[in-house]
Amino acid sequence: MKASACHILVKTKEEAEKIKAQLDKGGNFHQLAKKHSLCPSGKKGGDLGEFGPGQMVKAFDNVVFKKEILKVHGPVKTQFGFHLIKTLYRS
Repeated sequence: MKASACHILVKTKEEAEKIKAQLDKGGNFHQLAKKHSLCPSGKKGGDLGEFGPGQMVKAFDNVVFKKEILKVHGPVKTQFGFHLIKTLYRS
């Protein structure tokens, strides 16, 4: 199985929730990722490309491979911080 996802990584749950509220009001995921994400992928609008199960941390995998696609999930806590995750496709 493969999937493609984009995410926004921030330090605090509060910050993730604020960004999620903006997304819920129609905010652009890629622009918000460029502005806020601490991950190097932020420069590409949060795009992580395609990957398989086990290539990301478990909490991240659980969202990407099990939850609804094209919907923003989170905040999801990992050792890196808090993520908002949007799975683009799974095959």
